[in-house]
Amino acid sequence: MSTVALLNQSETDFRHIKTLHVFWAGFIIYTVGFTMSTSGDANYRICNAAQLLGVLLLAPAAIRLIDFSYENKYLKVMYTLYCLWLLFVVARGFSLEYGFVKKTLFNPYSGIFLYLAPLIIAFPKHPYFLKTVFNVIFILGVFYLLHVGIYSNELKNLDSLDGKTMLEYFVKTLAIPCGFILLTYSYQPNWRKLVALLVILLTILLATYRARRGLMFMSGSIMIFYCLMFFYAYRRRLSYLFLAVMLGMLLALYGYNLYQNEKLEVFSFAKERLDAQTRSEVELYYYADMETEDWVIGRGIDGLVAAPVGLFEDHVDGKPGYRDGIETDYLTIILKGGIISLGLLLLIAVPAIIQGIFFSKNMLSKAAGIWILLWLVSLYPTTVTTFTLNYLLVWISIGICYSKQIRNIPESELAPALKGKLT
Repeated sequence: MSTVALLNQSETDFRHIKTLHVFWAGFIIYTVGFTMSTSGDANYRICNAAQLLGVLLLAPAAIRLIDFSYENKYLKVMYTLYCLWLLFVVARGFSLEYGFVKKTLFNPYSGIFLYLAPLIIAFPKHPYFLKTVFNVIFILGVFYLLHVGIYSNELKNLDSLDGKTMLEYFVKTLAIPCGFILLTYSYQPNWRKLVALLVILLTILLATYRARRGLMFMSGSIMIFYCLMFFYAYRRRLSYLFLAVMLGMLLALYGYNLYQNEKLEVFSFAKERLDAQTRSEVELYYYADMETEDWVIGRGIDGLVAAPVGLFEDHVDGKPGYRDGIETDYLTIILKGGIISLGLLLLIAVPAIIQGIFFSKNMLSKAAGIWILLWLVSLYPTTVTTFTLNYLLVWISIGICYSKQIRNIPESELAPALKGKLT
C-alpha cells in the first residue's frame, strides 16, 4: 500500500476500532487500579477488582488486535527469537500458587504482563491507533494530577516512606508517558501540550523536592530532548534560540544557588540524597549472589536476589533476605532472563533508535527513536521495563522505527493525518 493510500484510508475502515477502544479502556482501568493500590490507606479488594476487570477487557481485545505481519526481515528474526526467549523466562519459575498468581496478575512491575508488553508491536499502526495512544497518554496524565492532589500531604512529607513509594509509582506509571506528547508536539493540540508540560514540570519539582534521582533524570531528560526537538524544528529562528539559551543559563544559575544554600531544607535534603550512594551496596550483594549460569540465562520470572533484611526496606513476602529485583533495571532484566535477554533486547532497540532518528523524514519517527533512547539510558538509574504505558510506548516506537513506510512519510502528509479528530 502506498503512503498516500495509507493516510487516505478511511478511519471507519479500521477493522478493530471498537476492539482498540476496549483494549485501552481495560488498560486505563488496570493502570489506575494499580496506582490507587500503592497508597497506604488503599482498599486492596476494590483496587484488585478494578485491575481484574481491566485484564478481562484488555486481554481478549489484545488477542484480536495482534497481527504478526513484519515489514522488516531483521525485526522479524530478532523479535521472534526474543519472544521465544521470554516464553522460556516465563516458563521457568511459573507457579499456580496463590501468592505468585496474585503478583503476576496485579503487579505490572514484576508480573507476567510485562513479558507480554512487546506484543503491542504487532498492533496495526494505522494513524487512528496513534491518535488513540495520544488520548490515552493525556487521560493518564490527568489521573496523575488527580493523584498528586489527593495524596499531596503524603507526597510533601519528606519523612513518609509511603509518600516516596507513591511518587515513584505515580510518576513511572502515569506521568512519564506525557513526555511522548511533548516529543510529538507538532501533532498535538495546545490543550494537550499544556497538560503534558504541566505534568512533566510538576514531576521535576516533586522529584527534586523528594530527591528522587531516577525520577529527576527521567523527567529532566524528557525536557532536554523536547527543547532540542523544538529548536530543531525552528532552527532558523536564531533570536528565539539565543533567548532560550540565555533563559536556560539564568535558570541553571538560579537553581545552582538554591542547591548550594544549606539553609533551604528541601535542597539540603536533596543534596544529601544526591551525594549518598544508596544503591552500591545493593549491587554488591547482587554481584555476590549471581552465579555464571544466572548471568547467562537468568533465574526465570520468579527469580530472586539476595538482600539481607535490615539493610534494605523491602523484601519478598515469605522469603526474607531476598528481593525480586533492584532499581538498576538492566540488572533486573539479567536476573530474570540473563545476558541473553538483555542482548536480544538491545539488538532490537539500538537499530531502531538509529533508523528512527537518522533515517526518517518526519518528527514522529524521530520522536519514537528518542523515546527508545530515553528508555535505554533509564535502565541504569530506575525501573522502566514494566507493564506501563511508558514501556508500551517503547515497543510502539520500535514498530514505528522499523517501518520504512512510516519513516518515509513526509511531514506534510503525516501531520494532517495525526492532527485530525477521532471519529
